[in-house]
Amino acid sequence: QVQLVESGGGLVQPGGSLRLSCAASLSLFSMYNMRWYRQAPGKQRELVAAISSGGSTNYADPVKGRFTISRDNAKNTVYLQMNSVKSEDTAVYYCNAGVLSRDYWGKGTLVTVSS
Repeated sequence: QVQLVESGGGLVQPGGSLRLSCAASLSLFSMYNMRWYRQAPGKQRELVAAISSGGSTNYADPVKGRFTISRDNAKNTVYLQMNSVKSEDTAVYYCNAGVLSRDYWGKGTLVTVSS
């Protein structure tokens, strides 16, 4: 059974940093495109960052220059380094893995930015 398990969420002050991790029980993990999404209260889920199987990255405009997505194929893990966080970054963050017709989601980790 495929599992994506996010960790690293919590309470952080504005301007602070946090690193999220997503451990995936996927065979051939390196072939998957990995993405981080988030969903704030009362809002739709939105794409935050993506990293392809080849290592190319893309970011949503609100997080460009502040967040960094990376992957460690040896550990079957994808990361989201969040710097200079703002109150509007408060959300549940979800990990997503996809390739061809396969699409898997984690259960999410809550990030709260507040002083």
